[in-house]
This record gives sequence, C-alpha cells and structure tokens, in this order.
Amino acid sequence: MTNILMEKRGYTAIVTINREEALNAFNYDTLLELQEKAEEIRINPEIRAVVFTGAGEKAFSVGADLKERKTLSIEQVKRNLHKINEVFNAIDQLPQPTIASMNGFAFGGGMELALACDFRIAASGALMGLTETSLAIIPGAGGTQRLPRLIGQSKAMELILTARRFTSEEAYEMGLVTMVAEREPAIEASLAFAEKMLMNGPIALQQAKYAIKNGMNADLHTGLQIERKAYEITIPTEDRVEALQAFAEKRKPEFKGK
Repeated sequence: MTNILMEKRGYTAIVTINREEALNAFNYDTLLELQEKAEEIRINPEIRAVVFTGAGEKAFSVGADLKERKTLSIEQVKRNLHKINEVFNAIDQLPQPTIASMNGFAFGGGMELALACDFRIAASGALMGLTETSLAIIPGAGGTQRLPRLIGQSKAMELILTARRFTSEEAYEMGLVTMVAEREPAIEASLAFAEKMLMNGPIALQQAKYAIKNGMNADLHTGLQIERKAYEITIPTEDRVEALQAFAEKRKPEFKGK
C-alpha cells in the first residue's frame, strides 16, 4: 500500500498521509515517501500551492508510529528522528505556499507537520497538541522551535510542558490555526483558501514567502535587503507585464508563472 498519495486539482497538489488504520502515524517508510513527494513538488512548476491532509475523517496524523517505535533500537530511533526533521524542514522550505488541512487528531509529529506548513486550517472540534512529554520525550521535529515563534514562548511552554490537548477553536484563539472550518470539510476550506492565493502571480507568491520567512530570521536591515532582492526577481517576469496589461484593459490577468 502507498503510504503517501498525491493528486492535483488545477495548480494545487493535495498530499494525503494514507495510513487511516494507524491514524496516519509516521513510520520510517512513510517518511521516506513523504520526502520523495516533497522533492517532486519543489521542482514542479505546475504546482503553485500544496495542501497536506490525512486519510479518513478521524486524524490528520497522530505523529510517530508507536507500534513501530517499540521495535526499534536506539540507533533506529535516532535514524527516524533525523529523517522526520529532514522531511519537515524540506516541507517548511518548499517555495510554494503550503496548507495543513487538519481533518482530525493532530498530535506530536502530526502537529509538527502542521507547524512546518505556512497555514493551518482545522476541522471544527479537532483535537491537537504537542503531547510528547507525556511519553517522557520532547517534540523533536521542530515543535519546540516553531510553536513559540507562532504563539509566543510562554504559551508554547505551557502547552508543551503540560502535554495538553486543545481544540481547533482554542488553537484559533491562540493564533495557531488560520481558520476553523465550521460549515464544510477542512479539505474544501483549504482548497478554497489556496484558490484565493492562486489568483495572484505564482512567482510573486514564492518570492513573498521567501522574503517573509528569511527576513524573520534576520535583523530589519538584512530583512529589507532580502525583500528588495526578492522584488527584483519579479521585475523581468512576463507575469508582471501581464498584470499591468490586464489592469489597463480592465480584465483578470492570466498568469503563467514566467
């Protein structure tokens, strides 16, 4: 069985963790397949936005496959830890905007995958959390670093040290999720959100994302230089000329990503 599925709807790729019977937990093989899909997406100009979701209705992902974990040596656990970091960092660094469509439980590594995405859209009532300390470990796939950057150090420390589970509505109040899908499935809300971005120039989307993410890790002066360089990349594009022409002709632009 294929652990990771991918389909395209227009310019959006939908990546599904396909282990419904295991609540979409990550074993080593699943991480390898997810890494392959991330690389495929990164170099595909026909993919302009990415949605990550989980198979079924119960779970986005509950994190590491604990049944597998019980069988692993210490060296193999370290191997898995290295791989999940490598994969989630690759997703974090994708040039396309990414959305975690959180259709259900998102615990541990599942929550960390969501944190590696640019946006999180969650089903109403979905439970989530970084629950690793309850298993005598800590978040090891970016959770201790990405969560405080999103919601602040104190709140992140509270959630991680108590291993508290919380709802999508609470996550929205914290600023952790972008939207709670109350009237439609999370995947449909995520695709609709992606379409709003896809109305805009694809090169501009990538360069704006690059400037924001890299500028946030720099001082203001360096960040402004990063922004200027990213802007300069958009100047010679056909899409920029098309946008000006469409404005003059009072029509919607037809962007080609060139």
